[in-house]
Amino acid sequence: MTNDEERLRRWRLAIGEPEGTETLPALHDRDREISETLSQLYDTSRGGMERSAPRLARWLGNVREFFSTPVVQIVQRDAIERHGLRQLLLEPELLQSIEADVGLVADLLSLGQAMPERSKEVARQLVQKVVDELMRRLAAKTADAVRGALQRGRRTHRPRFADIDWARTILANLNHYQPQHRTVIPERLVGWLRRQRRTDEVVLLVDQSGSMAQSVVYASVFSAVMASVPSLRTQLVCFDTEVVDLTGLLTDPVDVLFGVQLGGGTDINRAIGYVQERIEHPAQTHLILISDLIEGGDPEMMLARARQLVAQGVNLIILLALSDEGRPFYDTEHAGRFAALGCPVFACTPDRFPDLMATALSRQDLHAWAAREDVALVR
Repeated sequence: MTNDEERLRRWRLAIGEPEGTETLPALHDRDREISETLSQLYDTSRGGMERSAPRLARWLGNVREFFSTPVVQIVQRDAIERHGLRQLLLEPELLQSIEADVGLVADLLSLGQAMPERSKEVARQLVQKVVDELMRRLAAKTADAVRGALQRGRRTHRPRFADIDWARTILANLNHYQPQHRTVIPERLVGWLRRQRRTDEVVLLVDQSGSMAQSVVYASVFSAVMASVPSLRTQLVCFDTEVVDLTGLLTDPVDVLFGVQLGGGTDINRAIGYVQERIEHPAQTHLILISDLIEGGDPEMMLARARQLVAQGVNLIILLALSDEGRPFYDTEHAGRFAALGCPVFACTPDRFPDLMATALSRQDLHAWAAREDVALVR
């Protein structure tokens, strides 16, 4: 097939079979099936998709046959949003046909108690599949970053051999390069001063209102990973207008996710108050508030509590989202007032979160880290 023929084929698949295309070369059988599958979703003149679970399951099977996984996930999302098919996610037959991703997990969690018993086991299998993939992608990097930050403290010019930062040592001693030996003989070592053994505490305080669904999924996975690090005490607290402490479930992130109740209002003040009463060592505590800051409770008391925590030495960090998406919607006034307290306020993608935690645990400047990572801070 020539380049022109391939371009024409792609255009035919994109525009479907509207009037005026009769004079164009006919689509081959497989392309005609692809076109028909897409037309069922995107051709509004057809009056929408069939809403029976068996027919929709067959349609999803065709989608999975014709397209790669990333495209399948986009098409599934469009089907759910464009045609109001969310209720059909309760059907086991349909669930078995779906390509699972973080967005789908969020949809399943939002269905919550509405899910019938016959669908729950299939839904759990899908959630387990997504969690396993996230753990494979993120767990090792997160655990290594956290352990490294906990083992290292201030820089020193008299480090133990195992604590030498070789990259910085070489850079600091380039003027001592010996051409005849083709090596650098360091005059001054640069490394890390080992910290006294202590247990840092991390509290992930996560807004579980509907708009924060993906953030809840990622926060649950990261909490489970950090809870496996012996020298780190990790807590996970989710909230809407109520507060639920999920720390006891962190050995299984799937259990955590099924303990979440997505939706409802937001009372950040109440959630901060819950955590504030349980902080035992403020100077060793890192509180990560993950929320769009759209407060339905008492905003002045919320900020007053935050001010008290910062004054006590708590490392308070505000993540407006922990998701793969771009810049999130958030309350700009509240974000600015948190920033005025000296708190870093920004959105974070999952791939950056391990480095963020390493920077926080080693008490380095998160504002400087964000600048290096080209992360947009709220000022």
